[in-house]
Amino acid sequence: MPHRAERSLMIHGSIPALITPFRNGIVDEQAFQTLVERQINEGSHGLVPCGTTGEAVTLSHAEHLRVVELCVEAAAGRVPIIAGAGSNNTAHSVALAEAAHRAGADAVLVVAPYYNRPSQDGIVAHIKAINDAVDIPIIVYNVPSRTIVDISVETMGRLAALANVVGVKDATGDMTRLARHRALCGTEFIMLSGDDPSAVGFNAHGGKGCISVTANVAPKLCAQIQHVSAQGAFEAARATDDTLAPLHKALFVEPSPAPAKYACSLLGLCTDEVRLPILTLSDSAKAQVRAAMTHAGLI
Repeated sequence: MPHRAERSLMIHGSIPALITPFRNGIVDEQAFQTLVERQINEGSHGLVPCGTTGEAVTLSHAEHLRVVELCVEAAAGRVPIIAGAGSNNTAHSVALAEAAHRAGADAVLVVAPYYNRPSQDGIVAHIKAINDAVDIPIIVYNVPSRTIVDISVETMGRLAALANVVGVKDATGDMTRLARHRALCGTEFIMLSGDDPSAVGFNAHGGKGCISVTANVAPKLCAQIQHVSAQGAFEAARATDDTLAPLHKALFVEPSPAPAKYACSLLGLCTDEVRLPILTLSDSAKAQVRAAMTHAGLI
């Protein structure tokens, strides 16, 4: 088994949280694998199937596993696959992590349990159960806007001590956390942004990449931002990011991933189908997405 540091080095850069295309109510497998191929061809550094943007909470267990398998198959080892394994049911999260490991995923993304509102000790116990059950690198996902609970910096330090926990996807937008995470989690701990609008600033504070919604629509531009950021060329990163700023906003004008799916439908990549309780976009939201894509030179 590779040393933890070796397993961690592969995870960096622009990592789209992939949409899951649907056609007539079922997963469109061909469209999904075409999306994977496009992402790799346009420079994405990794892929996340079955995250929030992938509507994982509306996928059946069999669909979830199939999407991970399709992603691993299409990527064929060219980029790391970080499979969503989040649940507010610890046993279910363990089962998803085990299945991802069997499918050949390189890591799993595990969100803080939502709705239950566990204590900080409960969050540690949840992640530890996955850590102890499955030998696969874990990226912890902190998104209190969705889960209600915040994984404190001190708790992240405790999680970083677990053998398989290698990093965090931080969607808090709080840049002050990075220095504190480094102090408690160590310099090898991978810090990834989960917030496109602040991703350049996140990297300037020591981040190593972004698990991105915008990269579904503009993978080449998002990959360019991450590439030049890694070289310390933040002026160039900002210049590219400025073209995407309206798109970052438009992709959340109505509940995600409906805007991202509509944007991808304009590119001929898939339908704009979503699953309830998410709805397809209103006409006014569609206009905002189209305008943002035009601003970015995508259409």
